[in-house]
Amino acid sequence: MVEITNVNISDAPAILEIYKPYIEKTAITFECTVPTLAEFTERVGTISASRPYIAAKENGKMLGYAYLSPLKSREAYRHSAETSIYIRENSRGAGLGKMLYAELERKAKDCGITNLYACIAFTGFPDETLDNKSVGFHEKMGYTTVGKFNACGEKFGRLYDIVWMEKII
Repeated sequence: MVEITNVNISDAPAILEIYKPYIEKTAITFECTVPTLAEFTERVGTISASRPYIAAKENGKMLGYAYLSPLKSREAYRHSAETSIYIRENSRGAGLGKMLYAELERKAKDCGITNLYACIAFTGFPDETLDNKSVGFHEKMGYTTVGKFNACGEKFGRLYDIVWMEKII
């Protein structure tokens, strides 16, 4: 049975294990170098100290995670957050993303967050590193496209767009 739990610092190695293939094999994240465990642990600690950071686990094994980060650092943006979600390669398509986002939205409301934003890598051409499925997932979760930046990120020697999607909760 899958359970959704709050992340703690000791989860950082398992979270990095899930995230690493996204960096190395895909344009889903524009991060190009895998952070060290120390760097990643610091990130997890910083984000989880102030915003919801959750994981999907089954029999103690981390299957995926999601978190909210500040949209901008200024106080006026305190009711807005950017979402991030990553699912273990062999666990995709099993409904974990839907479970994680449902819990993330509940926690966001508890924190007074009303606007959620997703910054999604996008390609207008066939590409083995980016399948654009994230846009469809977010649409199913009630997000709408509010903007697009063209050819703004480079990875694997190719330029990619980003799409910004929004959900008011």
